Amino acid sequence: MDQFKVIIVEDVPLELKGTQGIIRNDIPEADIIGTADNEQAYWRLIKQQQPDLVLLDLGLGGSTTVGVEICRQTKEMYPHVRVLIFTGEILNEKLWVDVLDAGADGIILKTGELLTRGDVLAVMSGKQLVFNEPILRKIVERFKHSVGSELAKQEAMVAYEIDEYDERFLRHLALGYTKEQITQLRGMPFGVKSLEKRQNELVQKLFPDSRGVNATRLVVRALELHILDLENLEADED
Repeated sequence: MDQFKVIIVEDVPLELKGTQGIIRNDIPEADIIGTADNEQAYWRLIKQQQPDLVLLDLGLGGSTTVGVEICRQTKEMYPHVRVLIFTGEILNEKLWVDVLDAGADGIILKTGELLTRGDVLAVMSGKQLVFNEPILRKIVERFKHSVGSELAKQEAMVAYEIDEYDERFLRHLALGYTKEQITQLRGMPFGVKSLEKRQNELVQKLFPDSRGVNATRLVVRALELHILDLENLEADED
């Protein structure tokens, strides 16, 4: 690969020195044209000379949102510039989502294998969403959990003979909708009395002994049986 220019944004001197050492020793194609330890220094630097790659730490001056905004604005102002996040925020998954939404080309966590030539060259060659092993493990765990939850839901829907309208009804009860409000949902062809009948039928399906089961217990049972997924309770569009 041809030489490419890099700006490093890092506010911890020891970590900056370590990052520079990795690049100089392991990534000879990379030419460090400048470093910045805060937002203002970064914008002055990039206006003087545009890099091909910004290696961006997120926790600048104790703030994580600064790094996200640097990423967002860089991608808006300089679309051709690659932004690779190199961060010690190893537990803040919400932050990872925010910076990916801001246009980051990848995230390398400062743990495990750290920054490698392969990861950097993958970003520079146009590969999107480059991650190192620690974050990949978390992504795979979440993927497996998501697939498992979906399979459990499908099996429960079949086992208890739950149809689309049952699921919508239960989901909106869980979200605090009244039966009157549920009847107003788009594509819900039932009145209040029909929903009351449907609720009684669901109670009979989900409880061997159906005496004294109210809407709250019914929803809790639907969650226990994976008919509803607590992590994906969202209302239908009106």
